[in-house]
Amino acid sequence: MQHRLLMVAAATLITGSAWAQYKVVGPDGKITYTDTPPLTGKAQSVGRPAGEGVDTENLPYELRQVVGRYPVTLYTTSNCGACDAARSLLRQRGVPFSERTVNTSADATLLVQNEGGTDLPVARLGGQQLKGFNSADWNGYLDAAGYPKQSQLPTSYKFRDPAPLAPLTVRPAPTTAAGANNPPSPAPAPAPPPASPGGIKF
Repeated sequence: MQHRLLMVAAATLITGSAWAQYKVVGPDGKITYTDTPPLTGKAQSVGRPAGEGVDTENLPYELRQVVGRYPVTLYTTSNCGACDAARSLLRQRGVPFSERTVNTSADATLLVQNEGGTDLPVARLGGQQLKGFNSADWNGYLDAAGYPKQSQLPTSYKFRDPAPLAPLTVRPAPTTAAGANNPPSPAPAPAPPPASPGGIKF
């Protein structure tokens, strides 16, 4: 059974691919999220593709190859014991991963669109989704992907800090025209007509 699980895991990992995410604002101001860049107009790339943000520069060659083929992204939220356990397993095995936090409604919306639900933790291992934490299942998929069972990370390696799944949007402060709080100045009085020669009025 375990052998079959690993075969299925390997096949799934090979056929899967990492996703990209875009935020598209329509002409009516409606915001949608998609994994396909629009043909026209502008789209803002939101979030990082799976595995992006992982420091691979000083990794051993074999581990760097595995990370390149099957990057790991972990989705977590605060006050989540299973999320803590999933994070600990990845760190103990020395699996470089990027962590995305789901703490706002924008994060949750993006998670539903990308992963089909809001159950956490969720991990993306290449194209394979690992939903909910089960150490035996997660270890099986990591083994099938080729991650070492014992950490091979250099002692200087530092895991990067988690980042929100949806980017923080900073709205510019409303600009006010100069003197907007002052009453408008009265229009200048029209200039008197030029005097006629000889004091003659028409």
